[in-house]
Amino acid sequence: MGKFLTFLMSVAGCTVLCSVATGSESTDGHLNLLNLREGDDRPNIVLILADDLGFSDIAPYGSEINTPSLSALAEAGVSFTNYHTAANCAPARAMLLTGVDAHLAGVPNIPEMLAPEQRYDAHYQGVLGSNVVTVATLLEEAGYHTYMAGKWHLGSGPGLLPSQRGFERTVALADSGADNWEQRPYIPLYDKANWYADGEPYQLPGDFYSSRFLVDKTVDFIDSNLHDDAPFFAYLPFQAVHIPVQAPQEFIDSYRGIYDVGWNAVREKRRTQAIALGIIPADVGMVGMATTGDWHALDAERQRYEAKRMAVYAGMVEAMDHHIGRLMAFLKSRDQFENTLFIFTSDNGAEGAGPADPDNPIMQRQLSTLNYKSDYDTLGLKGSYNTISPSFASAAVSPLAYYKFYAGEGGMRVPLIVAGASLPRQGVLSDAFSFVTDITPTILSLAGVEPPQGRHGGKPVETVIGRDLSPVIRGDAERIYGEHDAVGYELAGNAALFRGDYKIVYNRGPLGDDRWRLFNIKTDPGETNDLSNDLPEQLQNMLAAYERYVVDNHVLPMPVGYDHIKQLAINMMRKQLTEPLLIAILTLLILLPFYVAYRMKPRQ
Repeated sequence: MGKFLTFLMSVAGCTVLCSVATGSESTDGHLNLLNLREGDDRPNIVLILADDLGFSDIAPYGSEINTPSLSALAEAGVSFTNYHTAANCAPARAMLLTGVDAHLAGVPNIPEMLAPEQRYDAHYQGVLGSNVVTVATLLEEAGYHTYMAGKWHLGSGPGLLPSQRGFERTVALADSGADNWEQRPYIPLYDKANWYADGEPYQLPGDFYSSRFLVDKTVDFIDSNLHDDAPFFAYLPFQAVHIPVQAPQEFIDSYRGIYDVGWNAVREKRRTQAIALGIIPADVGMVGMATTGDWHALDAERQRYEAKRMAVYAGMVEAMDHHIGRLMAFLKSRDQFENTLFIFTSDNGAEGAGPADPDNPIMQRQLSTLNYKSDYDTLGLKGSYNTISPSFASAAVSPLAYYKFYAGEGGMRVPLIVAGASLPRQGVLSDAFSFVTDITPTILSLAGVEPPQGRHGGKPVETVIGRDLSPVIRGDAERIYGEHDAVGYELAGNAALFRGDYKIVYNRGPLGDDRWRLFNIKTDPGETNDLSNDLPEQLQNMLAAYERYVVDNHVLPMPVGYDHIKQLAINMMRKQLTEPLLIAILTLLILLPFYVAYRMKPRQ
């Protein structure tokens, strides 16, 4: 413990003391830890990523969902209440693991939703580029064991799997999502659920449930190398709570009756609890979303079904938390818990694309294609397909506006907990603005590793733009971004720029209004008071900064009429129509020489 505290002091800049302890200091005044192998006391780091988890979906942020493991982590570190990510999974993961803007990293959108007009540009392929270095690569080079178990979604071609991007041991889902009970796809875009282990195609076990399995693999990876005393970095990107929303029955049963009050009541209750916890200001307002339905207009049977959809969602969150607790217990049993730092967050806000009416013909046709059921009794269990509706998604992000894919706070603001038994501050909140690109430089700082300075492995690479959150974690600073520092963001035409306490935001129709708006998101995280008319100069200055962001990051304009849900549907239909056509063409090409030979054969 004493050596680890000394290491933490080195992170704080106490290099003189550390150089006495280790006899190693670099010429730029930073502790050089690259030569430490035996008896290494650098911290282990566990990066846990939930999928589509809303801002208020865990108890430390105001939820009614039982998450004791995450509550324990919140009590053992710093919970960030003004942390932002990309509003979609692959762009968020690219920035999370590299510290580089998603456009420059090659992932401006998920590949499943990319418009064909944009795919002519090399950086609009939706896969992680070779011009960026992952945090896993840098930690592995510095002597860390590096492990990953979970969803990757950054490419599966040559050089793209996590086993080729710095992870020593892996079991990875390459797709945007998949079933949680068995190896099957969740949308017709995929022929199968594409899992890989250490770079090779992988067959899931028969007793698979995603959250349990991923923690089991993480435990196995960690346990396999504990004998050599080297620190480890474990990346654990869960499938929870991505579509299809599924959970074991015992977790679902805990929430029977909880959601019978409807989505508006849950949204308000979470707002009240978040205020009591200090997560949001006391006078935070909430806007009503156009996609939120009237609970009281539903008949009793439909209310019962909607409440069950949300109960399965809550059960899936609690199941994830339960298995995080298993990982924590394992580390304690191996005397590794005290020397482990945990980072927990979500890739984006709650999914709002689930159908308001799951009985609609389009949804039922998709379920039939994939051989899924959606009946009430088995909802969430093996063979069933479940989502929450846009109405309950608004409760999952309470008290924020919008949800996944959009640039409103509900799509971008998510929980972030940085915890560890040896951190100097325990159980505190920080409202410092932070962004997903800050995670990589923070991990590197906590590990005593320098980020690449424009070159790596003998070639130029993109520079890390994120900032180290360690000063806030230690309590040495209240914020890491100054009032004039700008952070830009764009995803398929939905856009934002953050500066100080302010944010300008543009949400495309039909849910958005195709207008730039200005909010003070520190005092008004619910985005209820548009300041565009009150602060026109502030708006114009931030718009100019956003235009610079567009140029610097090579952001492409959106095709006329683009809609992300329609584009996904079009891409699925193209695949379904194209593959049989390709098979027919190939068959004809194979048979053609035989037909020609037959026709040319001399007749008797």
